[in-house]
Amino acid sequence: MEIATVRRTLNHTLTELKRAIDRYAVAVAADLYALAWQQAAGAPPSETREQRAQLKDLKEILGSRRWQEEERRQAAATLPKSVPSQPRVVTAAPRVRRDAARAGESVTRSPLRNSSSSTAPRRSPVPPRPPVSVSTSTRIPAPAPSPVVKVRPPRREEPALLETGQLWEIATELRPLLEQTARAGSTTTWPQIHKRLPGLPRLHADDQCVLLWLVDEDGRKGEPLLSALVTVGDRQMHPRFPAVAEQLGWQPPSGTRPQGAWSYEVLKVHQHWRHRR
Repeated sequence: MEIATVRRTLNHTLTELKRAIDRYAVAVAADLYALAWQQAAGAPPSETREQRAQLKDLKEILGSRRWQEEERRQAAATLPKSVPSQPRVVTAAPRVRRDAARAGESVTRSPLRNSSSSTAPRRSPVPPRPPVSVSTSTRIPAPAPSPVVKVRPPRREEPALLETGQLWEIATELRPLLEQTARAGSTTTWPQIHKRLPGLPRLHADDQCVLLWLVDEDGRKGEPLLSALVTVGDRQMHPRFPAVAEQLGWQPPSGTRPQGAWSYEVLKVHQHWRHRR
């Protein structure tokens, strides 16, 4: 799809999203917000910078306390009302007195039955078997001890890959954070990023690379790479930085090792953003 078409479609979606927010259409606004990020992913980040800034401002409205209260109110209004069940009336059977029942009943005895005569039990022609004696000296072998099986803790599964629209939304929030890190002349790690962005979900390693690529793709031509500020351990180069930088057209100075080239890129980032606001 052409960039002009993407921007025109995205602008139309933003207009409809603002109208839905004005009339507090919670469900419609949520769908339009997700659709807008999917449409923004159809063009390079530099071409939708203005639209993504508007989406970032609208996200603050959708995450506000007033909007969440309205969302809960509409959700409660759409729940089906439960119909109260009618109590079940149980009629108990009339109790009859025992003396009345005995007076009313007539007992008829069979003439063939003689109550005075008793039938003698028949004797079995087979004599009973003597009990089998069990020797007390017989020992029952003890069961063999079961082998001890060590239970290993379950392996932590990798999180699922995010959709393209979600990645663009996260990258739009991640870039200002990395710019602040550059102004402070420091570096950061993914655990520290999660602390500064509490709503950030667990990320797959591939999604982390895509996010860093989107952050630098959103920059202007010739700017040093903000992705170099994401480190591991004690301010060490992230092992995936060379691959991300290569996708962005970055070439280390000739005759330098990857670690030295990365350190020089971090220095350039700090100098570039030191006096920028």
